[in-house]
Amino acid sequence: MNARTCRVLRCSAVLVAAGLVLTACGSSDDSSSSGASKSPSFSGRGPITFAAAKDSSGVVQKVIDGWNKQHPKEKVTFVQLPSDVNQQRQQMIQNAETKSDAYTVLSLDAVWTSEFAAHQWIDQLPAAQFPLDKMLKPVVETTKYRDHLYAVPQSSDGGMLYYRSDLLKKAGVSAAPTTWAEMQAACAKVEKLPEAKGMSCYAGQFQKYEGLTVNFSEAVNSAGGVVTDAGGKPDVDTPAAKKGLDFLVDSFKDGTIPKEAITYQEEEGRQAFQSGKLIFLRNWPYVYSLAEKSKVAGKFTVAPLPGLTGAGSSTLGGHNVALSSFAKNKATALDFIKYFTNHDSATTFLKEGSAAPPYADLYDDQALAKQYPYLPVLKKSILNAVPRPRVVQYGDVSSAIQQEAYAALNGDKSSTQALKDLQEALQKLSAQ
Repeated sequence: MNARTCRVLRCSAVLVAAGLVLTACGSSDDSSSSGASKSPSFSGRGPITFAAAKDSSGVVQKVIDGWNKQHPKEKVTFVQLPSDVNQQRQQMIQNAETKSDAYTVLSLDAVWTSEFAAHQWIDQLPAAQFPLDKMLKPVVETTKYRDHLYAVPQSSDGGMLYYRSDLLKKAGVSAAPTTWAEMQAACAKVEKLPEAKGMSCYAGQFQKYEGLTVNFSEAVNSAGGVVTDAGGKPDVDTPAAKKGLDFLVDSFKDGTIPKEAITYQEEEGRQAFQSGKLIFLRNWPYVYSLAEKSKVAGKFTVAPLPGLTGAGSSTLGGHNVALSSFAKNKATALDFIKYFTNHDSATTFLKEGSAAPPYADLYDDQALAKQYPYLPVLKKSILNAVPRPRVVQYGDVSSAIQQEAYAALNGDKSSTQALKDLQEALQKLSAQ
């Protein structure tokens, strides 16, 4: 966040417990003092746009086509943004700073809601018009800023461990690993198989972008550390946090993680797993349906993320749908948001895109669980996930994490120095 933007937010920010949360000061019901917008008048009908990440599944356009068929005079055009989440965020911010109406409805990473609301880039939405009580509570919480609704859950996300169950079984490994040491031991056995020649053990998302923030946070939390302490202060310069970062650093050094994984975002990791290059992969649920159409179909399954001494902790992900404050045809946009986030659409996203639904009942549907066996693992991942930050200055926080974690993974800094520098950077941000 640049200096000009920071000056807009005169109240100080604090890092809040549960990891990296920066929120504006003031009472929870005083939206005007924080810069948040009040509920607008939803008027105007006609064509609108939907701005979201490039969709590899094709299901987003299919759902939009359903709307367009029913509303020929209020068609939605799908504006596909880059796959890189940092670039998505930057394009949306540039659009907002110029007060452009090019983007009507926005697909926001769950972590962006507070930032966009605080800057009045998105409108407050009428909470009573959405079935929020039927959705998973942790997911709904990501849509709020200062107790007001600024977005609606379209999908949730929880990290899962994808693994080659066929190779583990052949190597005599009877169960999915629950710790990092068990995962490495399983790899040692699998790599002795002729079928595993040239395979690497594990990968996640380690390129210098938002995915690295997620993977770093998961490693710290899964080692018993926290990014902030119970009082909301940065707490990364600790032995526990070092154990988490050391797992990643040492895994690059000893080959547990292949060197090329330093360039991996979600798609590169998915492609490596599907092509048979990886035994284990940390990724989101969308991978499941795509992997089932690849050469590893029927040869993999999923488990909770492993940790240092037991099951690890995922970062809560997901996407929320919001309305640009500068858009036209807001009556149409509000109706489209209702359509795009309703139960039927969530079911379609689940069935055809492996997207984690926000609706609780879909996880408990026995027929769906039989068809999509990862649902119980995914629900556990979401409910036990460390909440993602509700941020006003998230860009600065995430950039600081990426910079220091990347330096450690590349060997430019020791884990000790990287965490010390990160602690200092986060303390400075919390004091602004």
